[in-house]
This record gives sequence, structure tokens and C-alpha cells, in this order.
Amino acid sequence: MLDLIGDRWSLLLLLVIAQGVHRNGALKRRVGGISQKMLTQTLRALEANGLVERRDFMTVPPHVEYHLTPLGASLGPALTPLFEWIEMRFGDVLAARAEFAGREAA
Repeated sequence: MLDLIGDRWSLLLLLVIAQGVHRNGALKRRVGGISQKMLTQTLRALEANGLVERRDFMTVPPHVEYHLTPLGASLGPALTPLFEWIEMRFGDVLAARAEFAGREAA
């Protein structure tokens, strides 16, 4: 489970999908830097593990939406403190990185 929710993209996708139903293109725009291949792989892994549901409207052009399952939504209370910590401490982490890079360059 830690491999699933601890990878680079899963947590970001879960956070975005938790904010409402999203189509593939909207997810790609909201999660900057993710390739289409990685987006598809990550969504499939989240779906296979019961955290995300994919709804295919069987239309032309294709219309597919993703939303959290009840199991996926149950992660919210566990992840909220982590995301709050990230928001509060992101500047500190960036400062530590810059300090480290300065020491390494010297």
C-alpha cells in the first residue's frame, strides 16, 4: 500500500480527484509535469486497488470521468495532516535544499 500511495503521482491525483469528478485532460492539466503514459498507469493502479472509479460514458468522442470510491475517500482524514504539513513547511524544505546545495558547491 505504501508503494501505491507513496509514489510521485498517486497522492497528487488522489488530492485532485478528491476535489470532484475529473476527466483525463483536466487531471493532466491540474497535475503539472505528468506524462499521459504515467497518468494512465497511475489511474489504473488506483482503480485496480479500489481507490478511484473510472466511468466511461461510451460516447464518441470518448468521455471518461474519474472519482474517488468510498475506500479512496476514506484516505482523506489520514492524508489531510500530511498535506497541511507540506503547505506549512514547503518553504522550509526549499530553504534546506538551497543551503545544502550551497554547501555542496563550496
